[in-house]
Amino acid sequence: VRMTLKANSSTEEDFPHEGEEFGFVLKGEVVIVLGKKKYRCKTGQSFYYSTDKKHYIINDKNQDAVFIWVSSPPNF
Repeated sequence: VRMTLKANSSTEEDFPHEGEEFGFVLKGEVVIVLGKKKYRCKTGQSFYYSTDKKHYIINDKNQDAVFIWVSSPPNF
């Protein structure tokens, strides 16, 4: 999925489930929240995680962020 996350917003919190998720940031920055840990990911960087913890993505900047988001198995 090509996702645009508006400035100063976040995805909905997702609870632990089966699978894995991967993303590649095309524009801007996002913060990936996994349980109690946070990881910043900038343009040109990728992220990957197992979905065994609560997780969501934050855009805490004043511009939209665009990223590719892959979930396996798909749960969109």
